Amino acid sequence: MQTVGRFAPSPSGRMHLGNVLCALLAWLSARHQNGAFLLRIEDLDAMRCPRSYADLIMDDLRWLGLDWDGEVPYQSERAPVYEKYEQILREKGLLYPCFCSRAALHAASAPHLSDGRVLYAGTCRDLTPAEIEEKRKKRAPATRVRVPDEIISFTDGVFGAYSENLAEECGDFIIRRSDGVFAYQLAVTVDDGLSGVTEVVRGSDLIFSTPRQIWLYRLFGFEPPHFVHIPLLCDVDGRRLSKRDEDLDLGLLRERFTPEQVIGALAFAAHLTDRAEPVSVRELVRDFDWSRIPRHELCLPPMFR
Repeated sequence: MQTVGRFAPSPSGRMHLGNVLCALLAWLSARHQNGAFLLRIEDLDAMRCPRSYADLIMDDLRWLGLDWDGEVPYQSERAPVYEKYEQILREKGLLYPCFCSRAALHAASAPHLSDGRVLYAGTCRDLTPAEIEEKRKKRAPATRVRVPDEIISFTDGVFGAYSENLAEECGDFIIRRSDGVFAYQLAVTVDDGLSGVTEVVRGSDLIFSTPRQIWLYRLFGFEPPHFVHIPLLCDVDGRRLSKRDEDLDLGLLRERFTPEQVIGALAFAAHLTDRAEPVSVRELVRDFDWSRIPRHELCLPPMFR
């Protein structure tokens, strides 16, 4: 079976070096295995994700030498596809409307997990038809999916064995927002499944999403891909990069460095090379090896200070 990797950025701002590292490692892994590499724009919330940022992302990837195969799909244009899979869940009796406000979900009385995530308490899970009709008069509901009391396990390409009980550590999750926009969990599963993606590379901050996506893959009849969650990238002072803070975005870096300098620094931060020297992406393909990527956070070299 051919390896099919992908990079699926959300164009809510210019890519920073953490995004570029994810794209680089996903591309290297796919090309090292003589596989395909897909690009998808995850602009579900079109208001927050202007097309101009998507254009910049593609221009930055080309500048870095990271090419892709095939057409580039935009999630904002794929609602009819997601509706078909939403209907599959509905026919299985797994969906219900949720009228809880964000404030109620994050209230101090709500169950919180050790990492700060909020576990949905099931407030709207068993509403009667009459109660649902009455609540609809006051606010539009989101749509949640009922999860089973089931342990989902997988072996991550960097962090190894990972398990999660869906009922106890995930809870019923939203698959469509109250404004009608489909949620990440549904869209990413459908898109990767339909695209034949066999390897998903993304940041370790998303590892908790994987068990629920594996569960959805199976419900939809897809074969789950191999998941690789990479350590988060920190600046030279040990602070995690954030798109919100415009940390080291490509717009600034392209004025100071060549593509080879950026790639060389990231390869060094990821322990793929022994020195932070300029290198092209093509030069890294042959010797790429996931076993060299550590589990701890990765730090940028001083050149980005």
